[in-house]
Amino acid sequence: MATEAFAPAKINLTLHVTAQRPDGYHMLDSLVVFADVGDRLTFDPGPAMSLAVTGPFAAGVPADGSNLVWRAAETAGWTGHITLEKNLPHGAGIGGGSSDAAAVLRALGQPDLDSAEALGADVPVCLSAVPKRLQGIGEILTPLPDTPVLDLVLVNPGGHLPTPAVFKALEHKMNDPMEGVATWPDRAWLLDWLRRQRNDLTAPAMQLAPQIATALAALEQDAQLARMSGSGATCFGIYPNGDAAQRAASRIAAEYPDWWVTPAHSLGAGPRAVN
Repeated sequence: MATEAFAPAKINLTLHVTAQRPDGYHMLDSLVVFADVGDRLTFDPGPAMSLAVTGPFAAGVPADGSNLVWRAAETAGWTGHITLEKNLPHGAGIGGGSSDAAAVLRALGQPDLDSAEALGADVPVCLSAVPKRLQGIGEILTPLPDTPVLDLVLVNPGGHLPTPAVFKALEHKMNDPMEGVATWPDRAWLLDWLRRQRNDLTAPAMQLAPQIATALAALEQDAQLARMSGSGATCFGIYPNGDAAQRAASRIAAEYPDWWVTPAHSLGAGPRAVN
């Protein structure tokens, strides 16, 4: 019997780069949430591994052992046919491949940190959709389940940004961590706190992909806060409610028909604004 899994988009609401280790890895401090948009996977058990990639962003995604989905299935000791419906742009700062790999581990019964860390530094945070504080190189995770739910618009103006290239272009490697992180009684408190944080990779990413500045400007027309996620090029806007997010998404999609634009809301158990 086929098994299905959902791999949600990962959104770095903040991303502070606090140091660089001697081995080259960067130390991070980030508030991560997950969105209700993402890739989908179907698993059909069988004697041999095979992978088919479908969906609007299937082009350029490998369908062999180099794909993290394939490697995650091998890690779980599973064989069969996997269909990966690629709904998220790849190389886009929203954890596509890592979230896919984590979804495989969850679906096949091996959602442990050791297996996730062996696949990549960004996979452990994706093992569950609970909002988290991510520190270190991604191995220090603090669940923040009461984080208020946010209504969002996600925008990707195109262009694949390799994460190593963005980190290499980062001029200052030692920056302040996030200020006190605990809980926020409501979304207004969270939004006020977010405005005092940052994404340290925004400037180097814009050097490599100037269209990020255009995407942020499009969101800033009516968003309460606009920021780049991860190493880019996907950006997000936070809106008062779902109706406002839907209107903004429709406006931006009409102005920039070649962009990937979608309304979304973050996943979590915290309070949400009423539409």
